[in-house]
Amino acid sequence: MKIIQGLKQIKDLSAKAHDIGLLIQENCAIDNITTPKYGTVAQQRKKVDGWLQAYSDILKEILKIRIQIQKTNLATLVDVELDGKIVTKTIAEWIHRRRDLANDEFKVWQLLSDRGIQEGRAKNASGDEFEIKLIRFYDPDEKDAKMALFKSEPGIIDATLEVTNAVTDLLE
Repeated sequence: MKIIQGLKQIKDLSAKAHDIGLLIQENCAIDNITTPKYGTVAQQRKKVDGWLQAYSDILKEILKIRIQIQKTNLATLVDVELDGKIVTKTIAEWIHRRRDLANDEFKVWQLLSDRGIQEGRAKNASGDEFEIKLIRFYDPDEKDAKMALFKSEPGIIDATLEVTNAVTDLLE
């Protein structure tokens, strides 16, 4: 099974579990004057027990697939081209970069600014003029390049992982 198939199967199994949960909720009890929907009281109890077991079995299957995906994500190396360079990380590492770390790097570069400092001439308390100059402790060109890189990184990762998920077999 490919990663994408595992992800789809988890989604389908979750929907099935939800539906079984609704059946359990709707049929788990009746009052003593109502006729059981599924035959006798014993038959209805057996039906609810079967749903409970089916729900449990579905959760076990979801867990199995999730663990397979995690193992695969930790073991599979993927090359992503960023800023003209090939960077190799595991799928798990790329997921974390995609989820928030690339954006966090974008945000820190975004913090760099001139802080509203205006260059020009000013007078001190005694009336003498002096010049105010801005001193940056960063390279504006590097800032622009890094911000562009980190802003585009999630989309590049998404595109690469979509292909990877379609062609990578799950590990047992």
